[in-house]
Amino acid sequence: METLVATVLIVVVFIIASMILNNLFSNTIKNNTRNINAKLNELEYLYINDKINIPAYDDYKFWEIAIERDNDRGINIIKLEAVNSKASKTVTKEIIEN
Repeated sequence: METLVATVLIVVVFIIASMILNNLFSNTIKNNTRNINAKLNELEYLYINDKINIPAYDDYKFWEIAIERDNDRGINIIKLEAVNSKASKTVTKEIIEN
């Protein structure tokens, strides 16, 4: 009887631990924006070196990227915005023009 109770307790602890780890890993994968940040840095580099024209639009994996010019209180800003509709995430980067 003691062995059966110990086995059940070990199985319950294992199931709870595996559910917690699965949740942590899936959240880490969903919240990982490293690739899109690298792509936005690449597009920023291309803009600074006059290799792309504004406005520009691009798709990268599940992300829709828009590069647009904005004027905020007399300051010209280039806005790089990536939207992932699947994960409901938005990553924005701004470049202030001289």
